[in-house]
Amino acid sequence: MMSPVEPSGAGGKWLDAHYDPVAGLHTFSSCVDLADLSGDGESRLVVGDLGSGPSGGGMKLKVYRGTALMSESALLDLPAGLVAFFMDLHEPRIPAVAVASGPCVYVYKNLRPYFKFTLPGLEVNSLEQDVWQQVGAGQIDPLTLREMLEAVRKKADVPLSVRSLRFLSLEPGDMDEFVQLHKQQPIRRQTVITCIGTLKKSTADEDGVSCLVIGTESCDVFVLDPEAFIILSKMSLPAAPTMMDVTGQFDVEFRITVACRNGNIYILRRESDKPKYSIKLSSHPVGLVRVGKNVVVGCSDESLQGFTQKGKKLWKAVLPAPITAMAAMDLPSRGFQAVLLGLANCEVHLYRDKNLLSTIKTPDVVSSICFGRYGREDGTLIVTTKGGGLMVKILKRTAAFDDRDGAAGPPPAQSIRLNVPKKTKLYVDQTLRERESGLAMHRAFQMDLSRLRLAAAKAYAEALESRLTPMSSGPAEPLKMNAVVQGLGPSFKLTLNVQNTAACRPVVNLAVSFLYDEGLYRMRNPYLRIPLLVPGLVYPVETFVECTSDKGISDIIKVFVLHEGRSAPLLTAHINMPVSEGLTLN
Repeated sequence: MMSPVEPSGAGGKWLDAHYDPVAGLHTFSSCVDLADLSGDGESRLVVGDLGSGPSGGGMKLKVYRGTALMSESALLDLPAGLVAFFMDLHEPRIPAVAVASGPCVYVYKNLRPYFKFTLPGLEVNSLEQDVWQQVGAGQIDPLTLREMLEAVRKKADVPLSVRSLRFLSLEPGDMDEFVQLHKQQPIRRQTVITCIGTLKKSTADEDGVSCLVIGTESCDVFVLDPEAFIILSKMSLPAAPTMMDVTGQFDVEFRITVACRNGNIYILRRESDKPKYSIKLSSHPVGLVRVGKNVVVGCSDESLQGFTQKGKKLWKAVLPAPITAMAAMDLPSRGFQAVLLGLANCEVHLYRDKNLLSTIKTPDVVSSICFGRYGREDGTLIVTTKGGGLMVKILKRTAAFDDRDGAAGPPPAQSIRLNVPKKTKLYVDQTLRERESGLAMHRAFQMDLSRLRLAAAKAYAEALESRLTPMSSGPAEPLKMNAVVQGLGPSFKLTLNVQNTAACRPVVNLAVSFLYDEGLYRMRNPYLRIPLLVPGLVYPVETFVECTSDKGISDIIKVFVLHEGRSAPLLTAHINMPVSEGLTLN
């Protein structure tokens, strides 16, 4: 169901609180959060800014209060995620901020650096370690080192370290200097963090102590203790995680819904270190939000899909543009839950299930969305744009979304009673006949169906033998062709649309030959070469035909598609030429 664009001001559901097109914020939804960092009841906006330079320079942790920048701190690496969480029970209840960056999690308390957690190192390839030890002892030269590392990379199960991969990418003239610089240093293999979330420790209170949940490039998920920052639990995934949504309590029961780089979604539970359920998607996920007990996934094929927590698909909604940002909209005071989508067409859509409730126009493409309590307003929508702008909108207290849009179930038209006509005598007689002679009628139907299938099979076999089909039957060259004749005569334009229907293999060295009555027609190019056919694209091949007869008759022109230098055609088509209505050209 389509929803009109919400107007700003008094006529819409949202109030325009602030817009700064030059705020200089370049971030994503995973690096934005709202938290009361001062304990005064006013929530601040915490942003992990990626920087605006081509190399990602100027990365900072920025905190906004209202419309003003309150503080900023430099970050050492690009942030992969940012969360605010309560790490202890001390008073006053002020949350800490955790920033995932590279292989580390930087914890800030009172906006000051408090703790740094580094992921444990990965297993190093033993063969790679032996090779570097030989280099350190001076037993092999850099060229031999390169050959041995190439052999190790092809055969070993454990990937090479960053040092070896960087060495293999060097030019021969730079290898010796690199070896002299690193040969005495121990080899380490380190993973990086791809996503981060929070999990309540033992209570579901809003200010309850939370654990950090970390997804890594090595396909692992770690749950960290909020005080000692030791690993409480480790779970493995089939692929590297990119997004996650966490619910429950660590000491009771929890579910971690993870979207992975292989295009699937996995659900982890407390009692297992492997995924309990999995959801296979038709395209890669670009957004993941939990609404109640259901999982809502935004996909790269411009669709929004809903699933149960066991992986059963509930619904699918088609979007007008690709998704650029996605976040949950939760208003506990109203009992309202929905999904906010930032689209590439400069719009923000609000969905509840598959129903579109509201549309907001934005001046630029949305890069991140965050909804929650900002300042003292519970229903605040914060949007950053691709150009670095910051937009703040407040949901009106009188705003009401149409319940009919969000109601699940069949459409209203389904409840309208149909006007079924009364049973006639003919209908009753036919019913009695079918009841008494049902077996004979079924046998006659099966006999006619078998004859129809036999006739169709014979016709198909004859068409394949004579190659009179618009599609090739052989597996070697899967082609498809149709012809279009344009003109009233005596000159006609003949266009052949040729398509390669293979999945990924192009077709080359093809030609088109025409067979026609030279007493009736004259063609400019009776033999044409076809360029390389890329799979999926339609290539038009054009030529012109002139009718040389003044008797007002027409004939068939045969078209053959064949390999150059071969006589057996791949495709054959018969084109019924129209009768010429103009003067003949002699």
